[in-house]
Amino acid sequence: MTTTPPTRTDVLVVGAGPAGSAAAAWAARAGLDTVLVDAAVFPRDKTCGDGLTPRAIGELARLGLEDWIRAHTVNQGLRAHGFGQTLLLPWPGPGKNGTGLPSYGSAVARTELDDHLRTTAIKAGAAALDGARAVDVRKAGSRVAAVVFEYAADGKRGETFEIECQRLIVADGVRSGLGKVLGREWHRDTVYGVAGRSYIDSGMSDDPWISSHLELRGEKNEILSGYGWIFPLGDGSVNLGVGTLATAKRPAEVALRPLMRHYAELRREDFQLDGDIRMPTSALLPMGGAVSNVAGPNWALIGDAAACVNPLNGEGIDYGLETGRLIVDVLTATPDADLSVVWPELLREHYGEAFSIARRLAGIVTVPQALRALGPIGMRSDWMMTLALRWMGNLVTDEDRDRSARVWRWAGRRSVKLDHRPPFS
Repeated sequence: MTTTPPTRTDVLVVGAGPAGSAAAAWAARAGLDTVLVDAAVFPRDKTCGDGLTPRAIGELARLGLEDWIRAHTVNQGLRAHGFGQTLLLPWPGPGKNGTGLPSYGSAVARTELDDHLRTTAIKAGAAALDGARAVDVRKAGSRVAAVVFEYAADGKRGETFEIECQRLIVADGVRSGLGKVLGREWHRDTVYGVAGRSYIDSGMSDDPWISSHLELRGEKNEILSGYGWIFPLGDGSVNLGVGTLATAKRPAEVALRPLMRHYAELRREDFQLDGDIRMPTSALLPMGGAVSNVAGPNWALIGDAAACVNPLNGEGIDYGLETGRLIVDVLTATPDADLSVVWPELLREHYGEAFSIARRLAGIVTVPQALRALGPIGMRSDWMMTLALRWMGNLVTDEDRDRSARVWRWAGRRSVKLDHRPPFS
């Protein structure tokens, strides 16, 4: 970690969450002079469910962190509750009817996960600076020549400085202040998420299953367009949260913190919850690539900043880790590439079809009548829910050729053709 900001670098990464730290680690390992800057002082918290799907586990293993993850809690799959049913849905894992991904998941509090990933980038050779917020850019023509930072921490608060860069990677999260400066626009006509997270002590902190309640009820017993989750952390507590789905036409009108407390009371006996929820936070989640202007000639948005969040489950850590790796692959394979052309095309190639069909299906869930009609049908079928886990859990990779993967891609191709605004456009 550096206390004196460098004046220039080959690759400047703004944002030290999973996407930014992964990008910085890969860039440094590739021999590129890399600087990683974040507005917060680490360790810091982040609103998140803390869940790590097998897809995220696979990316962490690529970074050499499998042993570190295995030292934490691991889970076998999803326990799905709703409409009078409870189903145990194991992660598919490798095999003829599965995926090439690992067969286990995990959950690590973001305070620890993000700090460890940032340390991984530093150990790889990246220079890291925290407590500095990106507020503007200086351009040379259409290219970003430098990023202007303002100290956010006490002592130097308000002072500014610049870091010149050859390439800029923007990974500053769902709000992406620097992305807005560069022209990023979030389109709310497709589905987005409104989620709240808390922690609570639990006698089932070592439960080998993560739990999701697909029938989320409000305080008046009304069915809501969303879900609740309980993810065991293995430290005597669980991550407990609720998420609702919305669009510009059907906005979410729910008070998340009271809803989390209500959800905790409903689940208290079954999950041996003890005490009150603590550290409640909430966030809006752009999803499914519902942003435009994700790249310029020498800059690119990755992870949450590019709305790389699954519309069906709110998961974004795996996409963050992946896009951090993919953008560095571009920078090293084609150093002179025009990212304004290459990066949106690559995002659409990897995620466009899946995001299109996922946000179309998630949009149906924003209609409570549809959820009431379709929910019981799905929960009565182990086969349908196993498919849903595969699709909802980001568990179809580019390499998968089994029937469920082929159906998912087929639906995605047709969905894109119907989109008024395809992902990342």
